[in-house]
Amino acid sequence: MLEIEKSLAGAGISIKDTKLNSSIKIGKALMLGLLYLGFGISCSKTSISRNPYISNVRFDYQVNLNLPQYDDLRFVGGSAYVYQAGLKGILIFNLNGRNFLAWEATCPNHIPRECSRLEINGVLAECSCEGYQYSLANGQLLNPDNDGNNPYPMINYRVEVFDSFLYLSN
Repeated sequence: MLEIEKSLAGAGISIKDTKLNSSIKIGKALMLGLLYLGFGISCSKTSISRNPYISNVRFDYQVNLNLPQYDDLRFVGGSAYVYQAGLKGILIFNLNGRNFLAWEATCPNHIPRECSRLEINGVLAECSCEGYQYSLANGQLLNPDNDGNNPYPMINYRVEVFDSFLYLSN
C-alpha cells in the first residue's frame, strides 16, 4: 500500500484525490441511472380508451393525390373517403396543407351496425345512427349525450406524406 501511495505521490496524485474522484464517478453514475429511470417511467404510453366492439385491423394503403377522386385533399380543410382500408373505410383530412389525418370511418360510440359508417360533412364526420358529429381536425365527439355514455374519440391511423402520395397504415 505504501508503494502505491509513493507512486501516486510521485505523479502528483494523493489518495484523497482518488477517493474523491471515485466518489464523484459513483455519484454521476447514480444520477444517470435515476435519470434513465425517470425517462422510462415518464415516457410510458398512455392508452386511449376505445370502443371494445371495434376490432383493430392491420392495413397499408397508398393514396395518390394526383387522382381526381382525391382533389379535395389538395386544399386545407379538404377531406376524402377511402373504402378500401379500415373496417368501414377511412376518412382523410388535410389539416394544414402539409399534415393529413386519417380516421376510421366506423362511429366509435356504439356497436358497429349498418348505419354506423361515418359520412363526411364539411369538416365534420357524422354518424347517421344517432347523429353524432366528430371533428375531422381532432377526432373528438362534438355533441355527446347528456348521460355521458359516449366517451370515445374517433380512431386515428398513421399517415406518412411523400411527394404526392399518402401512405396510410395501422
